[in-house]
Amino acid sequence: MEHIAGFLSPVFFYGMVFFLNVFLPGRWVIGYVTKPGSIERQRYHLNGMIVLVSVLVCWGLLCYVGMMPWDWFYSVRWYSVWGAITIGLVFSFIVFKGYPPVQQSGMADFYFGRAINIQLLKGRIDVKMWLYLAGASMLAVNVMSLDAHHLILYGNHFSAGIMLSAVLLVFFLFDYLFFEEIHLYTYDLFAERVGFKLGWGCLAFYPWFYAIPLWSTVSLPPKDLQAGFLVLSALIFLVGWILSRGANLQKYYFKKDPTRSFLHIVPKSISAGDQSLLVNGFWGISRHINYLGEILMATGIVLATGHANLIWPWLYPLYYVVLLFPRQLDDHKRCALKYGPLWDQYVEQVPYKIIPFLY
Repeated sequence: MEHIAGFLSPVFFYGMVFFLNVFLPGRWVIGYVTKPGSIERQRYHLNGMIVLVSVLVCWGLLCYVGMMPWDWFYSVRWYSVWGAITIGLVFSFIVFKGYPPVQQSGMADFYFGRAINIQLLKGRIDVKMWLYLAGASMLAVNVMSLDAHHLILYGNHFSAGIMLSAVLLVFFLFDYLFFEEIHLYTYDLFAERVGFKLGWGCLAFYPWFYAIPLWSTVSLPPKDLQAGFLVLSALIFLVGWILSRGANLQKYYFKKDPTRSFLHIVPKSISAGDQSLLVNGFWGISRHINYLGEILMATGIVLATGHANLIWPWLYPLYYVVLLFPRQLDDHKRCALKYGPLWDQYVEQVPYKIIPFLY
């Protein structure tokens, strides 16, 4: 029965997240994306932080009263992965069949998607935002279950590095949902479509693969890590967080009010007509300094485990490299088409693509 329960667990879990997202209180926010064929901007019902906390409280209560072991999601991890893979495929097929073709290739439409934005129940559910929320909530429970397995296995001899890695991952998730509104202004929301890449990625890939630094190390004998090494791992993560979060916040405030300072950085921009581009602060260091931040955060999480000699934990930051470097190229083409000579001027002023002085 456990394998069936594990396989079906993502169905019930994502159903619960959907229910909480609809019925828990939230705030209505005007985003950056405009409605199709209109200049009116899309409205979003945001309550991601409340949903995440509610999910973790429910999980904690179920474990506390003995209805499930604290490490249950670890024990059924392979079954739940297959369940999530199935859900992701079903979701991708539904959105593929439900919207008219966009590209000549059906495979490209299936992978990248046909619908740019999907909202349900009078906007209470935005499918893109719900996918990220569902994936983040599932990842949080997986991380907590992995951590619990390590504590059950090793008791008082647990690894401080494993604990730190879990804390950094959970911080990453809470940070994302605390700044939920900021992500209405990011590449995914205004550029990507809803298809296999986004749907399967959030429902099947994100909640399990992002936990691979822990998944591949929690059962290994704890290492006696020096405090200095743990501090260094946390600092690498912190630097990455500052770069990523700082860049996204600066861009967000600039788009909301081009005259508003951020961290005492007075915005400096270049303009052509009604188009403007930031050229100072975080966006003066490199054209995608936030991508470097994501990679550094993942690196800090891997180092904290104390198993940097293994290949499996490094798949997490490697994934960011494989994802973000090609995305930078796509974004460059998109911006060159949108901004024309203004983009050429920006590239001249900010020559580095992601890594200052290197790339």
